Amino acid sequence: MDILLQLVLLIVGFAMLIKGADIFVEGAAGIAAKFGIPQLVIGLTIVAMGTSAPEAAVSITAAVKGTADITIGNVVGSNIMNVLVILGVTAVIVAVEVQHSTICYEIPFVMLISVVLLAMGLYGGSIGRLDGVMLLALFLVYLIYLARMTKNNKEEVEEEGHRPIWQLLLFVVIGIALIVVGSDVSVDAASQIARVLGLSERFIGLTIVALGTSLPELCTSVVAAVKGKADLAVGNIVGSNIFNILFVVGTTALIIPVPFNTAFIVDAVVAIATMILLWVCVFPKKKLTRTGGIVMLLGYAGYFAYLMMK
Repeated sequence: MDILLQLVLLIVGFAMLIKGADIFVEGAAGIAAKFGIPQLVIGLTIVAMGTSAPEAAVSITAAVKGTADITIGNVVGSNIMNVLVILGVTAVIVAVEVQHSTICYEIPFVMLISVVLLAMGLYGGSIGRLDGVMLLALFLVYLIYLARMTKNNKEEVEEEGHRPIWQLLLFVVIGIALIVVGSDVSVDAASQIARVLGLSERFIGLTIVALGTSLPELCTSVVAAVKGKADLAVGNIVGSNIFNILFVVGTTALIIPVPFNTAFIVDAVVAIATMILLWVCVFPKKKLTRTGGIVMLLGYAGYFAYLMMK
């Protein structure tokens, strides 16, 4: 009976995720149209920060409780999965157009801050409070860049929705709530099922829990791409990676120094290589095709095989 209950909860959780993503994308896209804000900017900000709520909550709560050692693994692992799995799955379902600014500025920026994070960790063995201030300063620079992008591209965006602004904002709030609660219910149910089936805690952590914290990004990106809102899909992933490194690690480091174990060096290098792979896949045609998506998924399969052999 317990496993049947968990199966029901798993289905309910996924239903909440899918519906939440659908409502969230509609609300976010509507706000972009209403205020003349490029969808890419909405994806890089509201959507990215909303879907990164689980990672932020886990890392900051861990810091408050004095266990900040999980922060780097949480952030780096999530960033790798965001690109290789989420964009990979999205591209296999539908080809994803990628904006010129994303190729020339946002993707290289993720590469840069990933290198900065690695350098900080290697230099002192941890991400200290001064490092946290530097990361948050870079986050401020990023927000200024987004503000300028909005101002420069405002005239290119046409309003396409007729819903009142209060309703669009309500859609965003309800969508985020359904996504976060749905991911929590899904992860708990899947973990219980895995334990009943006798799967190891390590396997559960590397698969179900890791995917669980990225479920909001997965559902939002796939729904956005299918609805023809590719800018939201790509912006969601790139923005989430930036938010994870600069805001989540930066804020956590202000609370308590974040340990950087030597085991994270390989993971950080993989995260940088992941962004280079994304850049190589989208550069020729400014589009992430099904072939590129398959390459991404194969890349994660290789990384997962490495994790299993550690």
